[in-house]
Amino acid sequence: MSEDVVKLAVADDHPLFRTALIQAASKVLPTSEIIEADCYDNLIKVIQQHPDIELIFLDLNMPGNEGFTGLTSIKNAYQDIQVVMVSATEEPSVISKAIDLGASGYIPKSASLDQIAAAIEEVLDGETWLPAGIDLTNIEPTPAKALADKLHKLTPAQYRVLQMIADGLLNKQIAWEMNIQEPTVKNHVSAILQKLQVNNRTQASMLFQNLKQMSAN
Repeated sequence: MSEDVVKLAVADDHPLFRTALIQAASKVLPTSEIIEADCYDNLIKVIQQHPDIELIFLDLNMPGNEGFTGLTSIKNAYQDIQVVMVSATEEPSVISKAIDLGASGYIPKSASLDQIAAAIEEVLDGETWLPAGIDLTNIEPTPAKALADKLHKLTPAQYRVLQMIADGLLNKQIAWEMNIQEPTVKNHVSAILQKLQVNNRTQASMLFQNLKQMSAN
């Protein structure tokens, strides 16, 4: 693992677990810069203010982050940032989906400080960290990987349009929110449908809604 200063963000709405993550990170990376966020919106502000962040710990279910929407949004817009999911959920199927959607690791909230520290070391060394006893080779294939491959083809602007389509916004409303012309929105929508291999906005919206439901067992 590199001895350079590492900047990382801890995004969790539970102060006690944020503290545990910070303690573990400080043990492994005593010279690291650690920034906290207690909701997803604040995390995005942190990323925008600190574009050199290398690692994010992201709570699977925190205010503003529904299921895997936060993970896929970050990986779409900031591909070089490694994201480790943290959650009280320890179901292998959920862990498998997280990895398929681009997570570099998955830390259950029952993990000890030593386990969290080990996870940080492995992820920064380019490995994928999973809880002990989790063998994803025995998990049946899920649609998550295919969906991740499709979402990866979207530009950040197209991903944002997709989010707003899923929220029920019309093209005119999307244009207003993004401060762009309505024909530009229409072009984005056409590209989204083609890249996601769907026929209409409803199908595109359903695909995105699946991300919110994938964190269920």
